[in-house]
Amino acid sequence: METVIVTGGLGRSGRWIVDRLADQYEVVCVDLHHPGFEATPAENVDFRAADLADRGETYDLIDAVDPDAVVHWAAIPSPTRHAGGRVFETNVLSAYNVLTAAGRADARVVQASSESAYGFAFAEETSLPDELPITEDHPCRPEDPYGLGKVIAEDVADTVVRKHDISVTSVRPSWIQQPGEYNCRDEDNLKELAGGAGNCWSYVDARDVADLVAAALADPVDGHEAVHAAAADTYLDGSVVDACLAFWGEVPDDCGLDADGDASALSTAKAEHLFDWTPSHTWRDAATADVDAPSLTES
Repeated sequence: METVIVTGGLGRSGRWIVDRLADQYEVVCVDLHHPGFEATPAENVDFRAADLADRGETYDLIDAVDPDAVVHWAAIPSPTRHAGGRVFETNVLSAYNVLTAAGRADARVVQASSESAYGFAFAEETSLPDELPITEDHPCRPEDPYGLGKVIAEDVADTVVRKHDISVTSVRPSWIQQPGEYNCRDEDNLKELAGGAGNCWSYVDARDVADLVAAALADPVDGHEAVHAAAADTYLDGSVVDACLAFWGEVPDDCGLDADGDASALSTAKAEHLFDWTPSHTWRDAATADVDAPSLTES
């Protein structure tokens, strides 16, 4: 059985990835803090603590584990809860350290990028996308330290691929939702279009993200590719076209979405082509689903 390191594995979306992979791999779950020596890991799961922004700790950890694959999911997930410099430095240094060490270990990589790389989210003034649906070729124009860090992390992936000839997939998730919670469907988010304009009212279920990570590990790409992870529909009750008209007063000239449909603003055609992945979950059944989040420890 192959060994895979999952960084950020104790996080809200990271634990779904660890749980999904534990049936197929020996998973080393890495986070800033250890859950405690009294915690008994679930089958095929082990825990390690490391500060991934520390190059020595990161290299030491990955060298010791010698993984077949690395899922780099650790990051400060927003520019709004910490000082901007801390967000940027932590996320960029972590990506550089982890991907460089993975390259030296000849390990294939799946890393968390973000739709924030395009620069719509967290901008002073949210701009209309150049196209709908948005593809991975859309220009990246971030104004914030989080989105900028994700753009640089993808540049790091290109560098590591050139030097070490490994496979790297950068997953750009939309707003990740937890089964049974679905904050995107809160009343305020449905009433105020401004709150969701930064990602064009898209979302994705944590289980679908985990499935895409598993698919990318199982069928690694040549070189480096970035792919979206998004639900097939918008979280609104209406269409993205109607929302754009209400918020911006227009839609992009390059618009292939149906005004009467509920399709997502983020295209997942590339992920389907590369990995035969399509999202399985929609807010219509998952928002009220009674699903326990993975514990990663034996009960």
